[in-house]
Amino acid sequence: MPFAVAIYSNFRDNINGNLKVHLKTLTLNFYRNISEITNTGLMMKRFWILPILTTLLAGAADAGPVRERLKARLEAKKAAESQVIDVGAISPGARKLTFGYGDHPQQAMDVYIPAKVTSAPVIVMVHGGAWKIGDKTNTGSVENKLKYWLGKGYIFISVNYRLLPDAMAYEQAQDVAAALRYVQSNAASFGGNPDQVILMGHSAGAHIVALLSSNPAMVGANWRGTVVLDSAVMNVPAIMGRRHLGFYDEAFGADKAYWVKASPMDQWTPQAVPMMVVCSSQRKDKPCAEADAFKAKVTKGGGDMIVLPQNLTHEEINRTLGMPGAYTSAVDAFITSRLKPAP
Repeated sequence: MPFAVAIYSNFRDNINGNLKVHLKTLTLNFYRNISEITNTGLMMKRFWILPILTTLLAGAADAGPVRERLKARLEAKKAAESQVIDVGAISPGARKLTFGYGDHPQQAMDVYIPAKVTSAPVIVMVHGGAWKIGDKTNTGSVENKLKYWLGKGYIFISVNYRLLPDAMAYEQAQDVAAALRYVQSNAASFGGNPDQVILMGHSAGAHIVALLSSNPAMVGANWRGTVVLDSAVMNVPAIMGRRHLGFYDEAFGADKAYWVKASPMDQWTPQAVPMMVVCSSQRKDKPCAEADAFKAKVTKGGGDMIVLPQNLTHEEINRTLGMPGAYTSAVDAFITSRLKPAP
């Protein structure tokens, strides 16, 4: 849902003012340009341009109520996402600590710790939100995962990082790299095992963790494995070279060298951290095709990657992880396999 909020925000920003006037002006300018091309067949052009104008203006009349309904739904969703989670009710004796890993207010993490743990495995979660919104406290990113993994003795960490416009996608990944270094250096102080760390991220956060996993030198020391939850941005240059959502320009800019630097597929080497890539088979932008292409490159390079398609929405990929079922069991099996001692 943070992805949908960002789309709404982008839509809202582009239709400020009187939408009907803008559409009418756009259509009349279009008609004027056509008329200037040639006077031959002008009546025919008028014949087919009028239905277009009528349709656009009818849409403008409906846009206000639709926009208001969407805004109301998104505000209700935001309120639900911001509800305070009672970690003690989820896991008796558990506690939450908050640490800063940098000077910026958003460079912070919430650490959820089960009762009486020592040398516990650690999951580090990176929220999504189109690189521009979202928070470490979002219930969709945290609640069901806490219910599942705290009960299994894991420490669960939810990370914030700088967002647009303060930081673009690659710089956001640098923030998460700094957060991961902090966890590796300090896990023992709150009962965690620095050698048993799993990285996880959803949406924009999934892009970030895939980038770090492809190029773990951004962090320094490797970790055990990464769970990538539904990113359609594995090959940034290819995406930016075709029609794409407007906020991708905010996240990745216009510099082709930057696209390559911020692209998980372009940064992958055989030293990469093993990944499980979960993808929604319902999305029109086909993240599973992107995941399969990435896996083909990894396999060709001698690496290992698991692609796990799910018949779930983008939001459900995140929110339902941790609920009982085959999906959670598959992700948990991957995590467990990555935490086993090397043979």
